[in-house]
Amino acid sequence: MAVTMFKYKTTKSLLHKIPAILKLLSLLIFTIFSFLLLPLYLGAAILLLMIITFLCKFTLTEQLTDLKPAFLYAVIMYLITIFSNLLNHIDLIILLVSHQTEGSTSLLPPTLLTFLTPHPNIISLILRLTLIIQLSALFFRTTSSLEIREIVKFNTLTLFICFIPEIFNTWSSINLAWKARGGKPRVRMIKTLLFVLISISFEKAAVKAKALEARR
Repeated sequence: MAVTMFKYKTTKSLLHKIPAILKLLSLLIFTIFSFLLLPLYLGAAILLLMIITFLCKFTLTEQLTDLKPAFLYAVIMYLITIFSNLLNHIDLIILLVSHQTEGSTSLLPPTLLTFLTPHPNIISLILRLTLIIQLSALFFRTTSSLEIREIVKFNTLTLFICFIPEIFNTWSSINLAWKARGGKPRVRMIKTLLFVLISISFEKAAVKAKALEARR
């Protein structure tokens, strides 16, 4: 059975019993607080959240599924780092090539580690994003859409919050349909499914909007 990101899970954990308003306020506070933490403390907070998530009866598969955006972001930022390191040393590389052509070896070439080492700020950004996604996943997986609607009056912000798990659920469904038809995870898949996701999401949003208008 496919696991959907940020989907509410019905279990009897301690977090499920906490009022939704307290969880939402905690999410906002901890998200702001994460910008003040050093990388070492960010890593410790991520491990602590993983333990809390396990205690709330969420599997490792569910946790890794929720962290997919962070993994994708980490890969993209790491590739950008390698490209940036390459550009920073391009003059030295050209100089080395010219010296080797002339038969001179007085300059030491940069090691592979020079290009592969990420900038400390990139590591902090990735850890911070991972922590924020973990916090958000805990909120959505332990708080039903009904509870979210009850914490405030139904307005645009509430509608947006409630709609996030539904978007991930739609993506999971069309992704399964793509794989069932023999489709492979390539760039073409993202281009095709992204258009389908936007179309379905707009249709669902229109239905919700009509339902809200009918209740007034």
